[in-house]
Amino acid sequence: MRIKLFAATVLMIVYLVLAYIAEIIEFPFLGMDEGLCTFLITFVYILIITYPSLASYQYVYFSDEGESIVFRYFTAGIIGGKKNSVEIPKAAYKGYKIEMELLGLRQYITLYQKVGPGIAQYPPIYISALNNKEKGKVVEALEKILA
Repeated sequence: MRIKLFAATVLMIVYLVLAYIAEIIEFPFLGMDEGLCTFLITFVYILIITYPSLASYQYVYFSDEGESIVFRYFTAGIIGGKKNSVEIPKAAYKGYKIEMELLGLRQYITLYQKVGPGIAQYPPIYISALNNKEKGKVVEALEKILA
């Protein structure tokens, strides 16, 4: 993700240098005048750099080795977030729930743990950045522990 953001930034800077400083790009370019071309390129650049934030992308590490379930995660995007960790003993694990927001753009998992006489709910862990195969592996592992 960070490589894509870096590449988008480099391409934006290259365009600005070629169009406005070196004046190598001659307008109209592809049938667009200077203002429209710059607007479209800037709009696409902003979409690329804000998408991870809109989708609440988080880098997620999951492990079910040993006696605990471990999720380690931190927010992706231009401004990284603090690192978080959830560790639940398998004996106290009571399930999970996967939910979606913003028409499926954001997807998150909520974990539950038995604490004393009740059940505690952890804050959501956004799994939007995981592909379907990775999500399937996490769900399969969590279901196996419940069985």
